[in-house]
Amino acid sequence: MQNTQKMNNIDFGAFGEKFAVKYLKKKKYKILEKNYKTKVGEIDIIAKGRDFLVFVEVKSRSFDPLVTGSYAVDQKKRLHIFKTASLYMKQNKTTLQPRFDILELEIDRNKKKVISYNHYENAFIWEGDYARF
Repeated sequence: MQNTQKMNNIDFGAFGEKFAVKYLKKKKYKILEKNYKTKVGEIDIIAKGRDFLVFVEVKSRSFDPLVTGSYAVDQKKRLHIFKTASLYMKQNKTTLQPRFDILELEIDRNKKKVISYNHYENAFIWEGDYARF
């Protein structure tokens, strides 16, 4: 018998991030951190990909959303990601170029299945004071 209980929001987010990690590993990214938290913000996934240190924001949405996940990564959210990435890079010296990606997922909560996904590489760029190391 199939479990048809809907996922709660915490399980829903964790499900999306687990899918994102598997997807990135399949694309040959090396996962360095998951749910990296600082006093200024959180980054869902930090990975090494080719010549980049990739900061990935995972946005999970229920099937057929009114607003896409990438749309939710507004200026305020990007600023938190930049500040958090800056702290990470200060603590973890690297010669890799930072890159900011969004992995947008559409999930059927009832079937507990990813319906579609979009990986936006270099989805937004780092500008301003927090670009300095």
